[in-house]
Amino acid sequence: MAQVLEFKLPDLGEGLTEAEIVRWLVAVGDVVAVDQPVVEVETAKAMVEVPCPYGGVVTARYGEEGTELPVGAPLLTVAVGASEPAPEAESAPAPAADGGPGETSGNVLVGYGTGAPAARRRRVRPATAVVTAPVEAPVAVAEAVPDRAGPVPVISPLVRRLARQNGLDLRALDGSGRDGLILRCDVELAIERMERAVQAPAAHAPTTAPAATGAVTERVPLRGVRGAVADKLSRSRREIPEATCWVDADATELMAARTAANAAGGPKISLIALLARICTAALARFPELNSTVDMDAREIVRLRDVHLGFAAQTERGLVVPVVRDAQDRSAESLSAEFARLTEAGRTGTLTPGDLTGGTFTLNNYGVFGVDGSTPIINHPEAAMLGIGRIVAKPWVHDGELAIRQVVQLSLTFDHRVCDGGTAGGFLRYVADCVEQPAVLLRTL
Repeated sequence: MAQVLEFKLPDLGEGLTEAEIVRWLVAVGDVVAVDQPVVEVETAKAMVEVPCPYGGVVTARYGEEGTELPVGAPLLTVAVGASEPAPEAESAPAPAADGGPGETSGNVLVGYGTGAPAARRRRVRPATAVVTAPVEAPVAVAEAVPDRAGPVPVISPLVRRLARQNGLDLRALDGSGRDGLILRCDVELAIERMERAVQAPAAHAPTTAPAATGAVTERVPLRGVRGAVADKLSRSRREIPEATCWVDADATELMAARTAANAAGGPKISLIALLARICTAALARFPELNSTVDMDAREIVRLRDVHLGFAAQTERGLVVPVVRDAQDRSAESLSAEFARLTEAGRTGTLTPGDLTGGTFTLNNYGVFGVDGSTPIINHPEAAMLGIGRIVAKPWVHDGELAIRQVVQLSLTFDHRVCDGGTAGGFLRYVADCVEQPAVLLRTL
């Protein structure tokens, strides 16, 4: 007899607590093999295909495409031991997202494999059709609220967060779920009512009165990559006392050196790779900028290895892939790794590991046709080097006015880790290497 086992959204690592269902890769009634990808989800870090630890027949799916689920929430159920489409699992409440007796799923990551699950039996009944199960599993987990006579029945941390972000008191809501469970739709409806109540007085105001706000054309949820960027940048501005210094540099010799290197044969070297190599040499001289700040311990933590992030604009928004151990790579190796990560970003195949662990960021905003910028530091790093466009400009060279290839370099740094002298020294060394690439040879 087939056993119906439940597979929950696993811990995808890197502190991620939820994911959005982008695309189901299986349908109810499909036969799946152990470790076969069953759903594609988008986290705050990357798109991930999630493999199922069980082999059998899919009997139910939980959540429509576009739905956000917390880690630990049910994804699907599989009839293990069935060789053909199995009857639908008995309609019963799904277990709470935090697990409980009989939980069988562990942390399943792409490429990590799975362990043998502990079997759990369920009764099954014949069915002619199977529909997608609701996202909000109707089992309440009590959220203790001291001011209410009794607990607030909420299961999803997403529901609690949504209410908190909109200033909504969950104690005032009556849930539409089983046993009064407060669902996401209840919170969204309450928020909509609040907005209508605020807008109602404006609708009856005299036509001569100026509008308090412009007409709303769209409300875009801050979630996935966009939400992660918003959270990180807000935290950076809130916590890091940053400062920026900049300098114009004559990049003519660097451009000529790159042309000569590529003409000599072998793999082509990108300009960003040369600038990255200059960065790692500068960080070896000024290690204060390859660090992070631990305010709890009141310590500056200097890091040995340079994991170099670079800002990249993709269809999913701004991402920062990381080149590991950049200090040990040649310009040729850096160029190959930049190319690999850029292509992965373009195709949406960057993994969470590709997007985390950076210690210093290189931001080439020159690709947007701009000269300068004051970028926000990629928290919890301590600095970011910005590169503007390289453009022909009048420049005094060897005592004479000439047309040279000029670039503006900017350094935004955490003023807690160093003062202006260190930041200025770093930036001046980078500029010297750009202007005279032979300077870099001293450190090779």
